[in-house]
Amino acid sequence: QVQLVESGGGLVQAGASLRLTCAASGRAFSTYGMGWFRQAPGKEREFVAAITGINNLPSYADSVKGRFTISRDNAKNTVYLKMNSLKPEDTAVYYCGADRATYGLSRRLDEYDYWGQGTQVTVSS
Repeated sequence: QVQLVESGGGLVQAGASLRLTCAASGRAFSTYGMGWFRQAPGKEREFVAAITGINNLPSYADSVKGRFTISRDNAKNTVYLKMNSLKPEDTAVYYCGADRATYGLSRRLDEYDYWGQGTQVTVSS
């Protein structure tokens, strides 16, 4: 069992930066693939970024590539999402998910086994 808690969201102006944190409890965190997804009002939850366990390979949605960076610290059971050059269209609730597949970089919601409660990011123009 893994429990995930996101933090770091907030209200910022366009062009600003934020760093989201997802703290995980439970054993063998380093063996989980981790992902960030987001859900804007009235829209489906969508993939943002993922990172494999152990060898830390990242993957990004085209909409955030070059602006967002996913990373993890396995010693702290934590995964981060650094978001630069934020745009109003980045406004959403951001969720982190844990995938039992260590080398998974899945973009599919149903391949994640655990989810956090989310953190709100609001970008004003």
